[in-house]
Amino acid sequence: MFIAVDIGGTQLRAALYPEHGIEPIDKQIIVTHAGDEKPEDRLIDLIGSVWPKHGGVQRIGVAVAGPVNPKTGVVYNAPNISGWIDLPLGGLIEKHHKTTAILGNDANLAALGEWKYGAGVGHHDLIYLTISTGIGGGIIIDDRLLVGPQGIAAEVGHITVLPDGPMCGCGHRGHLEAVSSGTAIANYVETQLSQGRASILSLNSQKPTGRLIAEAAAKGDLLALEAFEYAGAFLGRAIADLLHIFNPTVIVLGGGVTNAKDILMNPVRRAIDESVMTPEYKENLEICFAKLGDQAGLVGALALARS
Repeated sequence: MFIAVDIGGTQLRAALYPEHGIEPIDKQIIVTHAGDEKPEDRLIDLIGSVWPKHGGVQRIGVAVAGPVNPKTGVVYNAPNISGWIDLPLGGLIEKHHKTTAILGNDANLAALGEWKYGAGVGHHDLIYLTISTGIGGGIIIDDRLLVGPQGIAAEVGHITVLPDGPMCGCGHRGHLEAVSSGTAIANYVETQLSQGRASILSLNSQKPTGRLIAEAAAKGDLLALEAFEYAGAFLGRAIADLLHIFNPTVIVLGGGVTNAKDILMNPVRRAIDESVMTPEYKENLEICFAKLGDQAGLVGALALARS
């Protein structure tokens, strides 16, 4: 049996899985922060809550929202978990549960999960992007997850696509995340509304969100459509760059922004068509949506534990 853990700033999730398949035997979810209790202590207790009565756990796979070193088990920095800087989390888990714990970045592991059990099954070379509040990614090359010597490869959201463009959450300007994420789409619309642009979104007392903007775009709102056109064009150009570098056979797109479907994908596909160097990069290329949804972190951690 295997245990998979998904660590987020809001929730900690752990599940016990059998030798094969992705249906958990047991799954528990708790909030990450509660009172004065340290999140790492809550995590260790959570793992214990799904531990089988008669033992037999082969490995524990752990997906972390933030940069980690899978070779050392160290969390470099979990932005939404106070105090998790250079935390030897793998060692802490192994000390308490006497079982090998393997860590990975959640977006990298989502790529691994989609490749092993989701939209990427049957492919040997895959690029995964999650487009949500930010943009993360993962890359499979020749059936292997690309992590790099420090474990921090495949930060595709931090490709520079617009020099001197909007400020990214990482503190640098013009990254893909700063122009194509859900946050970036909302910021674009909010800026335009503040300048007096007409939109049905101006009639809503709520701050514009990716979901509200997608709904407005579906109704033909010109500003909402423009925001997705802008974001999708940069996303498509970035994907074309990734095609040039890695030549994958499948691009898997996940995250809440992809719920906009063709409103996002039409400008993405146009930008790819306009940007690829030769049409051979698109031969036998599949561009599809992720299948694992909210379970991507857990299933990716499971795939890591089974690897």
